[in-house]
Amino acid sequence: MTIPQTFDSIRPFEPEELPAAYDRLLADPGFRAVVAYLYPDKSIAEVESRMRDCKTSLEFQKTFCYTFLQQLLEKASLGCDMDASALDVTKRYSFVSNHRDIVLDSALLDKLLIDVGFSTTCEIAIGDNLLSLPWVRDLVRVNKSFIVERNLPPRQLFMASKRLAEYMHFAIGEKNENIWIAQREGRAKDSNDRTQSAILKMMTMGGEGSMAERLIQLHIVPLAISYEYDPCDYLKAKELQQRRDIKDFQKSGADDVLSMRTGILGYKGHIHYHCADCIDDFVRSLADVPKGEFYDRVAMHIDREIHRHYRLYPVNYVALDLLEESDRFATMYTEDDKRRFQAYVEGQLAKIDLPEPDYPFLRERLLTMYGNPVRNFLQAQ
Repeated sequence: MTIPQTFDSIRPFEPEELPAAYDRLLADPGFRAVVAYLYPDKSIAEVESRMRDCKTSLEFQKTFCYTFLQQLLEKASLGCDMDASALDVTKRYSFVSNHRDIVLDSALLDKLLIDVGFSTTCEIAIGDNLLSLPWVRDLVRVNKSFIVERNLPPRQLFMASKRLAEYMHFAIGEKNENIWIAQREGRAKDSNDRTQSAILKMMTMGGEGSMAERLIQLHIVPLAISYEYDPCDYLKAKELQQRRDIKDFQKSGADDVLSMRTGILGYKGHIHYHCADCIDDFVRSLADVPKGEFYDRVAMHIDREIHRHYRLYPVNYVALDLLEESDRFATMYTEDDKRRFQAYVEGQLAKIDLPEPDYPFLRERLLTMYGNPVRNFLQAQ
């Protein structure tokens, strides 16, 4: 298989490129510091030997990422599972999911695909705003990520979007890989998960045929991700106040690094992934729908499939009752559940380091993050 050169700057590394990537990573002090933190009982020479034994990115994922995620879940969760009963594990799909955690949404999907019987993981769409450090850029491309270029002038952005779409079609159709992409740019800070039609429009910039035929070629599967607790909830609430109070507020690279570290290491409780039916048949039914309506209809269908496959936890029902000052869902939790969650919220609020924290606003934002999945679930039913 020949990979077009036009994809070279955004695609994951091929096997023959891995030795040079390993050389760059192992020579970088930043990468070596991360290795020392993750593997305190192993020398850098031992890690290097294991890396060089990995001849493909999939071998690298199975050797390093899978084991790391298993150990992480044992420490920072009460278990993680996926219902993929709607899928044929011998086929390849584009997973479009709600977006909660910068790193773990896609990383855990990789692990779970192996667990449920897929022979490979997925290639991951990652924004270049997270790749300011050269060693991080190398590492994600070793780990089967392809790069979404952002913040470009309009003409360049159009060309970059077209190349991205063409690469996604190439990865599914020619490389026989799965793909993961979030349903929107950035995480939904209020957990009100909505698919951006712009993502779907970008996807149809690649492939051949009509809009419907181009989407069908990607075999989109809506994926619902449900974390019982979001370790970054207080950081998201903080950001929402900053955006409210500071004109043209922009997060820094350090903010992204803190969110990544907090999301990975923080406690998540139960975690559930649910794969809905592939939407190919639904898209076929829209073959004659006008362009202006087509993307909105597909986005609404993906949203409904994600919402109705959420796994809801007692904390979600407690949060919505607290928001609405009601006991509408009191049968879905105990008084102990309610007391624990209220104590959790107060503990998270105490972590917010703002000069003038607006606690009523921040509390409402935190409760909304946990309550919105219930609202969307009920509407989807």
